[in-house]
Formats: sequence, C-alpha cells, structure tokens
Amino acid sequence: MSPQNLKISIDPAAADAPFEQVRAQIADQARDGRLPVGHKLPTVRGLAEELGLAANTVAKSYRALEADGVIETRGRNGSFIAAAGDAADKEAAAAAADYARRAHRLGLDRRAALAAVEEALRATYEPGT
Repeated sequence: MSPQNLKISIDPAAADAPFEQVRAQIADQARDGRLPVGHKLPTVRGLAEELGLAANTVAKSYRALEADGVIETRGRNGSFIAAAGDAADKEAAAAAADYARRAHRLGLDRRAALAAVEEALRATYEPGT
C-alpha cells in the first residue's frame, strides 16, 4: 500500500484541533485495516505540507499515535502502522485496573465504581446526549 492511500481531510471549522483530526483519522484507518500493519506513513514534513499544516501539528499527532501504540517510529526509516490491537487492549486493561484500585481506595462500592465508568463512557462515546 503506498502513502497516497492515506486519506486525511482537515476541517478548519471542526471542534477538534487539527492535530486531533490527523491522529483520529490515522487511528481509525489503522483500526479498520485501511492502513495495514507495516504501512509506512509519510514523513511529518511531507504530510504537513500535503495538508497545509505546520510540521509541529503533524509531529504532535504522530507522537500521540506512537504513545497509543498505533504507530511505531523506526528512527530515520520512518513511521509505520503497528499491531495496535494488542497495544490498545493492554493499555485499556491497565487503565481499567488502575481505576478499579483507585475507586476501591476511595471507598466506592462496585456499583458506584461501575456507574462512574458508565457515565464517563457515555459522555465520551455519546457526547451531547
């Protein structure tokens, strides 16, 4: 798959900042297989130029994607789509375990801890409802 198969569009009127739009679109394309594991991403400067963004904006997106395990950077060889499913599952499990321990320390019972999670998920996945 060649770099031109990366499809990103920036909506200047969107609520999300441009770096978040880039991050989300690459993550979505990696998650659904449009960008397969091992796909080489454009350079930061190249993608920034193509999208009409500052290089720092794209670099911030790439750093966030790397922190999330969606991409891996191989030094001068570039950035590539990583096997993100495993990394995302592990990170989510670790975050859930951290939350469970903290909720327990705060004295919340299981029902209250679960209600807090459900409300946070609703607010994140169904904003405005």
